[in-house]
Order: sequence, then structure tokens, then C-alpha cells
Amino acid sequence: MSCWDNAVSVHSLKTELTHHCRFKTRVEAKQAIFEYIEVFYNRERLHSANDYLSPVDYEIQQEIA
Repeated sequence: MSCWDNAVSVHSLKTELTHHCRFKTRVEAKQAIFEYIEVFYNRERLHSANDYLSPVDYEIQQEIA
């Protein structure tokens, strides 16, 4: 496993978040990106490389196994 395996894809970030939003400030953009990564991408978004589990659920499953 490489350090990039759980890295947020720039393509995903752009298509799923930033192309749909106009941010008024950098602070607003940083907050939205943080929430996208920490809340949606890591906890909810299903990843085909993880047997269609979120990264958090996949790690929990690996700990149990």
C-alpha cells in the first residue's frame, strides 16, 4: 500500500465539489474542502478499490479480519 492509496483524487475534488461552488473567500473554500475530505470522501463516499466501502469502513473491516 502506498501513501497515495487513500489520498483524495484531485479529479474527484474538482468534479464533486469545486466546479459546483463559487467561494467568496479562501477561508470559505478551505472549510468546504476540509468538510469534503473529512466528512464525505473519507466517511461516506464508496471507493471501488476498497470493495465499494468508504475508507473508514474499509479500515474497520481490516482491523476486524
